[in-house]
Amino acid sequence: MWGEAPEVLERRGPADTPRLVLPPRPALLPVRRARVWSLPWGALAAALIGLAVIAYTYGLHILPPSHTGWMLTGTIGPDPVQYWLGYTYFRQSPWHWPPGLNPDWGLEIGSSIFFSDSIPLMAFAFKALQPLVEITQYWGFWIFACGALQAVMAWRLVGLVTPHPLPRLAGAALFALSPTMLNRLGGHFALGAHFLLLAGLYLCLTRATPGRRMAEWAGLILIASLVHSYLLPMVAGLWACDWLARAQRREPRAHQAAEALIAPGAGLLGLYLAGFFVLRDGFGGTWGAYGAMQLDLLAPFDPAPWGGWLPDLPGPEHWEAGHSYAGLGVLLALLAGALAYLRRPFPWLRARWPLLLGLGAMLAIAVSHRISIGGHVVALFDLPERVQHLADALRASERFFWPFAYALLLAAIVALVRGLGAQQAGLVLAALALVQFADLQPGFARLHGYFPPAPAVAQLRLRDPFWQEAARHYDRVRLAPTGMQAKHWEEVAVFAATHRLPTDAVYLARLDPARVDALNAATLARLRRGDFEPGSLYVLGDEAMLAAAQQGMNPARDLLGRFDGIAVLAPGWAAMPGRTAPAPRVAEQAPAR
Repeated sequence: MWGEAPEVLERRGPADTPRLVLPPRPALLPVRRARVWSLPWGALAAALIGLAVIAYTYGLHILPPSHTGWMLTGTIGPDPVQYWLGYTYFRQSPWHWPPGLNPDWGLEIGSSIFFSDSIPLMAFAFKALQPLVEITQYWGFWIFACGALQAVMAWRLVGLVTPHPLPRLAGAALFALSPTMLNRLGGHFALGAHFLLLAGLYLCLTRATPGRRMAEWAGLILIASLVHSYLLPMVAGLWACDWLARAQRREPRAHQAAEALIAPGAGLLGLYLAGFFVLRDGFGGTWGAYGAMQLDLLAPFDPAPWGGWLPDLPGPEHWEAGHSYAGLGVLLALLAGALAYLRRPFPWLRARWPLLLGLGAMLAIAVSHRISIGGHVVALFDLPERVQHLADALRASERFFWPFAYALLLAAIVALVRGLGAQQAGLVLAALALVQFADLQPGFARLHGYFPPAPAVAQLRLRDPFWQEAARHYDRVRLAPTGMQAKHWEEVAVFAATHRLPTDAVYLARLDPARVDALNAATLARLRRGDFEPGSLYVLGDEAMLAAAQQGMNPARDLLGRFDGIAVLAPGWAAMPGRTAPAPRVAEQAPAR
C-alpha cells in the first residue's frame, strides 16, 4: 500500500552517517531505491523478529483456526469469550445491511460485530470466505500478524533516516518488544493493532502526490474504523496533522478540500458498515468516565507488572494502570537519544510543528483534566456536563499515550543514527533491545499463563442432560434479567451459540441502557402474566424474575427447575414431543406457586 520507503538522505561526512533533511517545500520527497537490505528481505527479517516475539510470548498453539479452547477457558476473563461469541453468531447468520449487524446475539437489545470487539475487518473477510473454508477463530493469526506488522512498520520508519540494516532491525525489535502492544494482545486483541499508529506516523513523515496520499489516508482510516474505536481517533488525529502540514505547503486547494471530506468519510463509512450506528445511546459505557482512567505521569517509568530491573513506583488503581511501561531498553534509548539530540539538534523539527501539535494534543487527552502523579490526582477543572458525557466514550484515555510514545522512540532512534552513525547506533540499539527483552521477563512470564495449552474445543459448563434436550425444543434463550454481563450470561451465551440459538445474554462493548430496561420490563411482565414468548427458554437470574415465573407458570404444563445451579423456566415442557431428558430431581426444583 505504501511502497518502498522514501529515504531522504544528505551525506556530509562519513558514508555511514546520513542525515535526514527536507527538500524545498514545493518538491516531493524523492524515493531512493536502496540496495539489498531495502528490498523485501529486510522487511521479511523484521517480520520474523515480530513473529518470534509473539511466539515466545504466547506460543504457537493459538494459531490453528479450529482451536478455540485457549480462548474459552476463562484464564484471562470474559473478553475473548465475547469476541468468539460475536463472531460465532455473526458467521452463523445471513448477511444483513449494514453487513455488521448481528441481531441473533442481543435480540431486541441490538448488537453488531463492532460492539462485540470481534475485529470487523477480519469478521467480514472470514464470513465471506465461509463457503470455501470454515474458520472458527482468527485471533491467533491476528495476534501474530500484529507482531509482524509492528516490526515491519518500524523497519520502514527507521528506513527514513538510514538504509543500514542493523539499526533498522534493532529498532524493529524495540518496537516489537513494546509492553503496551504485547499487553493488549494478551486480551484486548483488536487494540493490539499498533502497526496502524506506526503506519500513520509513516504517512506523516513522508510525501507523495496529493491523490495517492489521500487514497492512503482514506484506506488507513477505513481499516482503523474496522478494527477498534480507540484506534480510529488516533489514526484520524495523525491524518489531521499531515493534512495541516500539507496545507502549509500549499497543496492544491481542491485536493485539500476533497481529502477533508473523503478521509473522515472513510472512517464514517467503516463505522456504518460495522454496525456502529445500531446504538442510539450508551456510548459512555455502563461504568467509568473520562478522567478516571488517565495516564499517570509516572506510568512510563513504573515497571509493575512488566519490568524486573527497576523499582516499582506508586500508581493509580484503575484498570489501565500498568499498561504504559516503556521498558528499560526503551527508556535508555530515550536517554541516549536525548543526549545525541543535544549534540546535534534536528534542523527539521520546526517544519513538523503540526505533527508535534497533534501528538501533544493526544498526550493531553491521555493525561486528561485530572492530573495523576504516582496515584495522587489533582483535578484542574471540571468539564461541562455535555462535554463530559461525550468524552466518556473514550473513558480509557491512557491509551492516547501510544502515538506520542512511539513517535518519541522513533525520534530517539533518529537522534542516535545522526549522532553516532548508522553502524554504531545499530550496535547500541541491538544492545538496548537485549536489555528490553531481559527487563520484560516478568511480563512475559505473566502472559505465558494467559493462553495455556487447552483442548481444541472447550467443554460446555452446562452439562446437565436437560440443556441438550432443551436445545432441541426451543428457538431462543432468554436471560432474565439481561444486561451487561448479567448473572449467568457467559455459560448461557456459550451454550446458546454452540446450539445456534439466538439469545439476549450478552457482554458487549456498549449497550443502550434504555433498550435493556425496556426489555427487562417487558420480560418481567410476560412472566407474571404467564404470556410466555413462543419458543423461548427462560434463564432466571434474580429473585424478582423467579417470583414472576412462579406466579405465571402452569405446573401441569411448564417446568420450573434448577439445572447446574441455574433456575430455568421451560414453558410447555410437559407437552414437548419426543422429550427424553429426565425431569429434575425434586430437591433441585424451584418452588412453584
